[in-house]
Parts: sequence; structure tokens; C-alpha cells
Amino acid sequence: MPRTNKQGIALTIFAIGVFMGGLDNGIMSSALTTLIHSFKVSASWGAWIITIYTLGLAVSVPIMAKLSDRYGRKRMFLISIVLFGLGSMSVALSQNFTVLLLSRVLQSLGGGGIFPIANGYIVATIPVERQGRALGMVGGMNGISAILGPNIGSLILGVTNDWHWLFWINVPIALFLVIFGQRGIEESKASAKGRLDFLGIVLLSIGMLGVMYGLTNLNGANFLQSLVSPSVYGYVLVGLCLLFILLGYENKIDKQGKDSLVPMSLLRRPELRWTLAVGLTSGLILSSVIFLPAYVQTILGWSASQAGYWYTPMALFSGVGAMGGGAFMDRKGPIVTLAFGSLAAALGSILFPLWVTTTWQMVIASSLIGLGVGVTLGAPLNFMITEHVQNNKSTALGILSLVREVGLTLGPTIFAGFLTRSMSQFPQQVITNMRSIGISANQIPTSEMARMKGMESFGNLATEIHQIPSIPIQNAILKALHTVSNLGFNQLYFAAFVICAFSLVFILIAGSYRRKLPRDQESEPVRV
Repeated sequence: MPRTNKQGIALTIFAIGVFMGGLDNGIMSSALTTLIHSFKVSASWGAWIITIYTLGLAVSVPIMAKLSDRYGRKRMFLISIVLFGLGSMSVALSQNFTVLLLSRVLQSLGGGGIFPIANGYIVATIPVERQGRALGMVGGMNGISAILGPNIGSLILGVTNDWHWLFWINVPIALFLVIFGQRGIEESKASAKGRLDFLGIVLLSIGMLGVMYGLTNLNGANFLQSLVSPSVYGYVLVGLCLLFILLGYENKIDKQGKDSLVPMSLLRRPELRWTLAVGLTSGLILSSVIFLPAYVQTILGWSASQAGYWYTPMALFSGVGAMGGGAFMDRKGPIVTLAFGSLAAALGSILFPLWVTTTWQMVIASSLIGLGVGVTLGAPLNFMITEHVQNNKSTALGILSLVREVGLTLGPTIFAGFLTRSMSQFPQQVITNMRSIGISANQIPTSEMARMKGMESFGNLATEIHQIPSIPIQNAILKALHTVSNLGFNQLYFAAFVICAFSLVFILIAGSYRRKLPRDQESEPVRV
């Protein structure tokens, strides 16, 4: 079989694997309430279904990527698929909550390796002039799956009425990938120098666990106050200290010519440090899209069952951005492509507070965000982070994925904070609107006022309001909901616009350093 055909088969296998792995968090967001009720646990404990997976990814992403460089990208990709499939099956078979959480850890160990190893294989085996399209294809699958996850999860739950199928469905896909991956993927690995860096693995694992766990304890409604909480700064501080110790240790063994876990040559280059900064902002921007169904429901008035389907245009344009951006990068280079992606996402974000009032306007704005996210998640960043790395391509991609995961963890807390703070104004806005129709605040039951003051999210509040028999009261409360939710979402998308602007600045800085490189360093031969 010609080599190009084999590469096409391998790319298809990687794309399916990345799509399967990327669906998980999106699917879980739609199934979380069902799982909480099924296992009869509190909402705070239920949140650990997602949190423990996130923590597992923080550990597994860089380690699985490093192991793939050392022991073979095909081998570690297939092992990652097996772990993810076994974890999914174990979740589906879980009889109690403890087993469920342990199964999610197993699932995350596999999920963390899929995306960086797939990209590492591409940049190590495919010629530079064709890497953009290939990276765009795989990156597109990752972006589309992240955006469509909630819809697919809702669809599976609606058809089967059984949460177990959310995980059983991964098992035959994983089995298919292992069988055809064994035949269709050629092995690729870097040359190893000395023993595996076990101390580095331990330091990185505990350090990232501390940082990521601290970030998950942030309170969006009281962001600044939560920063000084021991449950946040305590864990983050310990984690950062361990990571600084790790960097010093890695720098030492790197100078000794040993195989370091973190390629310090990567972190010494300023253009690559700024590339990682762009990776962080890409995770933040991607996390903003999960609030679109809530926007459609509370601002545009669509029902909860239909709100999620307005993800579709964004997802389609994300795929267009990833695949088209890869081809564009092959011709114009990564900096111009990334700048275009950031500008598209920035334009889409700022249109929400300045222009969007109807569904068709929302489709245009969200599609621009999807286009920008797709371009950013696709080829350019992955190309730049591995461009000058010879033997640790998957490791470099693992670090980029880890930084992006930090953004994906931090982003929802920041963005949800705008909505929560605006929701705190809901009771007073209701009182104001009631007075405008001649109803005193004293006529509102005390229990209802207390309930409104305790609300932290919009949820299905619009549906409850429509059940009020008095039309004038119903309209007054709906108007209050629209006023405060509009304020919160405007702030949310303005914040996303600011993050896009910072991303563009980081891109331009990375580009300026990149232009200063000696011409013989601008492109290196691909080494397998």
C-alpha cells in the first residue's frame, strides 16, 4: 500500500479517537444531573464526576505524551484507547459512587494521551508542507466534539433514557480503533537517552494536581474573595512550588544530556513560551462557548429542549475553521492564521453585547466564535510548539494540551461569575418591575423572595415563570430575568472579547520573536 494511503488511514483512526475522547466532558455536562440522582449523592459530590476526570487529564496528558515519544506513538495511542475504553466500560458497570469515580480516573488516564499523541504522530511523520491539513483535520474533530458533546449526550439520553449508554457507546468504538489501529498505523518514536525520568513524573503529577484542584475550588460569584481561601491558594501555592522545583531539576538533567520529562529547550525559547500563552487563552475562549444554550434560553426565549441545538452552526464553523485553517497555514504560515482566528473569535464575542438581539444575529456571532476557535485548536499552535523540537514532539504537544486544559478549567469559573453576580440583582429588579404595575414588595411571599435571593444560576427559571397565572406579574418577572441575564451575558462575552485581544497580542509577540530566528532555524527536517 502506498505510504500516502497508509497515512490517510492513520489520520482517519486518529480523528475518530480524538472525536471519541473529546466528547466526554460535553456529554457529562448534559448527564451530570441524571448521574447525581441515580447514585443519590449531593450536587457537591456529583461535581466530582467531572472534577476527578479533569484532574486525571492534568496528570496523564504530559506523561502519556512523553511515554509515546520514548516507547512509540502507535503503542501509546493504542494503550490510551484501551484505557479509555476500559474506563468507559467500568463506569457503565459501576454499582456505587466510589467505583464510578475510580472508573473516571481510569478513563482520564487514557483520554489524556489521545489528542497529543495523535498530533505528535502527525508532526513526526508527515512532511511539513502537508502538516497543516492533517493537524487541522484532527484539531477539527477535537473542537467539534467539545462543542457538540452536550447535544450528543442529550440525544443519547433522550433515545435510550439510560445514562449507561453514554459510556457503553465508547466500548465498540475503542475496540474498532485498536483492531484497525494495530494494522493501519506505523510505529514512530524518538531516540531515548538514559532512564525514564520517574522523579520528574512524580513532581509533575503532584504539582499539577495541586494547581488544578485549587482552580476547581474557585468561586465565580466571589472570584477575588475565593482567591484568598486556603482551599484555593493553599493547593495552588504548593502545586506551583513543586512545579518550580520540577523546572530546576529538569534543567539540571537536561544540561547533563539525559532524557528530561519537560523539554527545557522548549521553555528557553521566547517564541514558544508565548505560544503556550496563546494555548492558555485558547482554552479560555473555548470554555466561553458552553454558555450559549443558556443564552439562547434566557435571552432569546427558546425552550430548554431546543436551546442546545443552536450549538450546531458554531460546531460546523469550528470544523471549517480547523480544516480550512490548516490549509491556510500551509500557504500563509501559522502567525497569520492564528491572528485571523483570534480576530474572528473577537468579532463574534463583541457582537453579542453590541448587536445580537435575534436568533439569526446570534447564529452569525456564534459562528464567528466557532470559526476562530476551530482555527486556534487546529494546526497553527500544534505546528509552532513542535517546529523546533526534534525528539520530543508529543511531549511538547502534551505541554500545550496541559496549558489549554488549565484554561478550560479556569474559564467556566470566570465566565459563570458574571452570570452569578448579575443574578444577585434579580430580586431587586423584580421588586422594581412589580412596583411599576402597582404591586408592593410586601405582597410578594417571603418564601419566594428568599428563594430568589438564593438563586445562583438562571437554570429553567423562564419555564417556571410561564406557569404563573397572572400575566402582568409573569411579564414583570420575565422582564426582570431578561434585564439581569442580559447584563450578565454582555459582561461574559465582553470578557471573552478581552481574552481574544490578549491572545492576538500574544500571537504578534510570538511572531516577532519568530521573525528574529536565524533562517537555518526557521524549518527543520522532520525526524521520526
